[in-house]
Amino acid sequence: MDGYPFSYYIYINKCFILNQALFSIFKYDIHKNMTGTKKETKKEPASAKAQVGKDFNLDIEEMAKAGLHFGHRTSKVHPKMEPYFYGIRNTVHIIDLEKTAEKLKEALKFIQELISENKTLFLVGTKIQVKDLIESVAKDCSLPYVTNRWLGGTFTNFETILKRIEYFKDLEKKRAEGELEKYTKKEKAKIDQELKKLEIKFGGIKNLEKLPDAIFVLDMKKDALAVKEARMKGIKVIGISDSNTDPTLADYPIPANDDAISSVKYILEKVAEVIKKAKAKQKRSLET
Repeated sequence: MDGYPFSYYIYINKCFILNQALFSIFKYDIHKNMTGTKKETKKEPASAKAQVGKDFNLDIEEMAKAGLHFGHRTSKVHPKMEPYFYGIRNTVHIIDLEKTAEKLKEALKFIQELISENKTLFLVGTKIQVKDLIESVAKDCSLPYVTNRWLGGTFTNFETILKRIEYFKDLEKKRAEGELEKYTKKEKAKIDQELKKLEIKFGGIKNLEKLPDAIFVLDMKKDALAVKEARMKGIKVIGISDSNTDPTLADYPIPANDDAISSVKYILEKVAEVIKKAKAKQKRSLET
């Protein structure tokens, strides 16, 4: 089973069933009646409302189907997430998808500008269920990434991390050029083990030569150290903010479900789409 425990698959299956059931119950309430019973806010012109997410093909119904609106139980709420809530259903907070669309649009626009200026975006996602998604998007878009435990000092002690990366790359080069053949079988096995460990730690950042300009964190609560180090070094933070997370930790918070694979996948696909378009445009401008 791909190395994951059986209990993990049971958990994922339960999450999928719950997501489908809740979506069926709340579909009309969340999508069709999004503006019916909310707290009164300043009304926007209809034309302005129609423009929400239009530039990046953001569709509220698709977002609802992906489960972006499901928060945590009310007992786990973070008070600073209150402005982003639509309501409560069966003790579960429901996130306002219109506000999610607005914030996601802001984040995508920032990423678009970042890539257009040839700056670096760093992806962080260490939850077991999103590791493959992060790695796939990062490799597809040529971005540095971390999917295993965040190493303390990755940003705040970057010079030391760079030395370890250079050591890792040097070992890889020696193995590729056959320089390790002079060692005994036991010594080679030991070096191979070390390379495996180094790959886990530094594989996603081995081409990083300087601190990134921004990081995208899929779970700011789980990867709080990454967020903390980024803020300390003045690196912009884009982060998915679930109902139990402080959205003010990010410069560009995206109020959404950070647990469901479908929710994270929807957001990452939009990010990948923006990055690819920005890189293609940049390439065309260089060729002319």
